[in-house]
Amino acid sequence: MSFLSFRRLGALLVKEITQMRRDRLTFAMMLGVPLIQLVLFGFAINNDPKGLPAALVAPTQDRYSRAIVTALELTGYYRFEYVSSSAAEAEALLERGVVAFVVTIPSDFDRRVERGDEPKILIEADATDPAVASGAISTLGQVAAQALLHESGQDAAADDAARSRLEVVIHRRYNPEGVTQFNTVPGLLGVILQLTMVIMTSMALTREIERGTMENLLAMPATGLEIMLGKVLPYLGVGAVQVVVILIAAKLLFHVPFQGPLGLLLIGVLVFVLALLLLGYTFSTLVKTQMQAMQLSFFFFLPSLMLSGFMFPFRGMPVWAQVIGEFFPLTHFIRMIRAVMLKGAGIQNVTAPMAALLVFVLVYALLALLRFRRTLD
Repeated sequence: MSFLSFRRLGALLVKEITQMRRDRLTFAMMLGVPLIQLVLFGFAINNDPKGLPAALVAPTQDRYSRAIVTALELTGYYRFEYVSSSAAEAEALLERGVVAFVVTIPSDFDRRVERGDEPKILIEADATDPAVASGAISTLGQVAAQALLHESGQDAAADDAARSRLEVVIHRRYNPEGVTQFNTVPGLLGVILQLTMVIMTSMALTREIERGTMENLLAMPATGLEIMLGKVLPYLGVGAVQVVVILIAAKLLFHVPFQGPLGLLLIGVLVFVLALLLLGYTFSTLVKTQMQAMQLSFFFFLPSLMLSGFMFPFRGMPVWAQVIGEFFPLTHFIRMIRAVMLKGAGIQNVTAPMAALLVFVLVYALLALLRFRRTLD
């Protein structure tokens, strides 16, 4: 028997290629994961977000105010979608995360400019994600001063004088020191839960199939709903332990503030974990082996991690990427937990993400039940 036979090697290669072709899920992962990474990193990821939604509070709307607003929009960072004469309305928009900035120009702004007094404008920035506010704020003072200079009809030599007269007051709300951990750690709770909960439950049925105990499970006098709950509910305890550990570490190690009600936070976490468990169970009805279940879980995990706003600013992504990101539970969970922990948001401010998570629970439960019924045939 020769040490190396190209005939035997060729037969083995044909066998492996045939197996690879039959395992379509694995083959799709080999092609899909690099393509997803290429598209997301090449087109969707942006560390310098522009076109950020902003609210304007300017009761008088004089020519100097309009000049400053126009100049801010021309920078590309600001997109004034809301114009309000009420500071309370703008404050609510900032708390709900609808806008990233609130620009307030006082009613006596034009009179101060005409008299040569020191005019002031106020910029309130949602600094829960420091990366979102940094680029827009860095150019703010110079752009506003130049706009005021141009509208006043002064020449370029008076540039420094005009900039010294205009005072731009910047308030970084909810995370004034720009601590990265305050933004990262709450989102990390969702990332860890998604990774562990989905993988564990995605192997729920495939483990039974591989061990040969699926027939015993199907022979039991239990409905599809009962089997699903029996597979999912035990992992709620595992998720509860993870939540407690991460929240304690967030408080003691990273000193993340807990501004909002703890009960609301725990309810949101519970709904999110339930959605993840049902999603993992749905994956287990789509595959035949535990390896395929893990591959499908990672195939879902990668784009959700990048498009949820955890790693990169959500508003900095193109519109099509934001639309895709809305279909991941992690996106809505990160909005909810950051709002509750950092902003002290109540139920009225997190209604939208909570409702979205509840929809995910219902949809995943329905899909899991329908898929499980088909596996009974």
